[in-house]
Amino acid sequence: MSSFAKDFSKAMSQAGTSQFQEVIRQELEYSMKVELDKILATAPSNELEHTKKDLEGFKKLFHRFLQEKGPSVDWGKIQRPPEDSIQPYEKIKARGLPDNIASVLNKLVVVKLNGGLGTSMGCKGPKSLIGVRNENTFLDLTVQQIEHLNKSYNTDVPLVLMNSFNTDDDTKKILQKYSHSRVKIYTFNQSRYPRINKETLLPIAKDVSYSGENTECWYPPGHGDIYASFYNSGLLDNLIGEGKEYIFVSNIDNLGATVDLYILNHLMNPPNGKRCEFVMEVTNKTRADVKGGTLTQYENKLRLVEIAQVPKAHVDEFKSVSKFKIFNTNNLWIALSAIKRLQEKNAIDMEIIVNPKTLDGGLNVIQLETAVGAAIKSFENSLGINVPRSRFLPVKTTSDLLLVMSNLYSLNAGSLTMSEKREFPTVPLVKLGSSFTKVQDYLRRFESIPDMLELDHLTVSGDVTFGKNVSLKL
Repeated sequence: MSSFAKDFSKAMSQAGTSQFQEVIRQELEYSMKVELDKILATAPSNELEHTKKDLEGFKKLFHRFLQEKGPSVDWGKIQRPPEDSIQPYEKIKARGLPDNIASVLNKLVVVKLNGGLGTSMGCKGPKSLIGVRNENTFLDLTVQQIEHLNKSYNTDVPLVLMNSFNTDDDTKKILQKYSHSRVKIYTFNQSRYPRINKETLLPIAKDVSYSGENTECWYPPGHGDIYASFYNSGLLDNLIGEGKEYIFVSNIDNLGATVDLYILNHLMNPPNGKRCEFVMEVTNKTRADVKGGTLTQYENKLRLVEIAQVPKAHVDEFKSVSKFKIFNTNNLWIALSAIKRLQEKNAIDMEIIVNPKTLDGGLNVIQLETAVGAAIKSFENSLGINVPRSRFLPVKTTSDLLLVMSNLYSLNAGSLTMSEKREFPTVPLVKLGSSFTKVQDYLRRFESIPDMLELDHLTVSGDVTFGKNVSLKL
């Protein structure tokens, strides 16, 4: 098959859609179908239906991958969004809150994307179980936030975790500790797709198992899979049946992504009477965010454009903070009824992200993924809201961890807020060297977390340790 893959690549580089290209494409699709059928045949009866849905979803994604080529946007069609399509948060907040905010809250579901592992920070298991503040994990803080909401307003806002096959078992074990909290917690699993050999474009998996030597054969296909897997789980219909109307979706490692009552009120009680089906929180770019996806106007629709979709000649223009001033925080508010409608019509359109990987043995593979925010163009009456930077506080590295553990922030009911003693509205720029990459090493190198209230920037390299009661002022 490797000759087919090479012929396919050669054909795809030629202009026009020739008969030859079509023959190669059909051959690849047929070979993929044969391999997927072989994998499906190894599924035990209790996993058959679920595996079938996963492989059908993958087949559709692979079909689109073969159809599409090159950057997926025509740069000439990109326009700045109309003024009213990205609203300033201050304008949303100025409307205030109605007396019946509890009834509005009862229409909400909080969804956290919980498919990631803590491997980049040297941890085993789900990233959501890493301790980030006063021994609280990402998951602890999330539960505390929602419990505080439910107690304060006497409401019933549930938490839904989208797990992956990598995080599901460990997460479910830990959920037992919240059995007495005032938060209903549900989980569903995103799909499990086969990685494909970069040369042959065929799955490297030979059966459905994903343990032992097969661990590297499978992957969760990005958070864009939320629409299909949420629908397929039956949970979407159950929540609609309970009267829920909107989900607030965010990454579990974004500690700034708390429920915002002003945005929720704007959704439920729109000033023009026409409800938005999709709201994306964006915030102003800094030099650290130049690669972040941005909202544009494209063919009369709001569209999220990621750097991977940009033709090479325009990448510098895309990174310009003066032209594209905002980026996607991945805090999203989406109407449940709209997800159901679009999913049943197979009308959710998301660009394919081709993610190349090299496995431990040196094999080059690709995994096909999608991003949840890319679906914005499929929804009606979409809106961007330019929120304060405080709503984007992701913890991706130990440098980020140092910031959230420090006295720059205070913790109250699971939410972090910037200390009033900090004179600057932004956090310091912190870059810890390779000796700090793993959480275990990072913790060993700080006897106590330094005072950082007056810090502007910090770069650490080499074999450095910090003693007790250190103040950093630079």
